[in-house]
Amino acid sequence: QVHLVESGGGSVQAGGSLRLSCAASGYSATAYPMAWFRRVPGKEREGVASIDADGGTEYADSVKGRFTVSKDNAKHTLYLQMNSLKPEDTAMYYCAAGLGSLFPGGLSEYDHNYWGLGTQVTVSS
Repeated sequence: QVHLVESGGGSVQAGGSLRLSCAASGYSATAYPMAWFRRVPGKEREGVASIDADGGTEYADSVKGRFTVSKDNAKHTLYLQMNSLKPEDTAMYYCAAGLGSLFPGGLSEYDHNYWGLGTQVTVSS
């Protein structure tokens, strides 16, 4: 059974930073593509940042230069360092993984088949 558990969310003022973590259990997380998504109530889930098995990364235009995705192979943990946070970054953030050839990862939610329950990030102006 695969489990993804996010942590590190919270409330911060605009311009501040947070680091989200996603602990993976049940499989070797770093052998598969993983990604961070976010969702605001009433809107579709948005791909924020992804990292493939080889460490290649991709970012949404809205977070380029501010967010950095990384992973720790030994700890089976995915990270999202978020700097220069803006009020529009307020959302529930989810960790996702794509296991198997049908789920290649990236910034589309349809390319991932395992999800965490999310961690809330609130940025105040």
